[in-house]
Amino acid sequence: MMIYHDKIEKKEINPGVIFQYLGKGTRMNVFHWNMADGSSVPMHTHESEQFGYCIKGGFKIIEDGKEYEIGAGDAYFIPPNVPHSFVAVGDTEAIDVFNPIKDPIPDGRKA
Repeated sequence: MMIYHDKIEKKEINPGVIFQYLGKGTRMNVFHWNMADGSSVPMHTHESEQFGYCIKGGFKIIEDGKEYEIGAGDAYFIPPNVPHSFVAVGDTEAIDVFNPIKDPIPDGRKA
């Protein structure tokens, strides 16, 4: 399967947060994010383990009550069912991988 980034629908799920669903394999799926400086994904949990890679910009991440700041080239792992949130530091681009497969964010629902 080939995925062509310029052909994937973009959805603004929160102000300044642009989401693209890249697809899924048999055990994982992948999301692409572009976030404007200061935009956020509010505190949430999910059953999937999450791996993320920051391509450009950065994040302030709150994970299980602890605050971290990462930048371009840094990565993060978030265990299943752990509360976490993101705030973009600068214009930010990132990729997230989930296992098991996490449902894509439906229309109208905030991340």
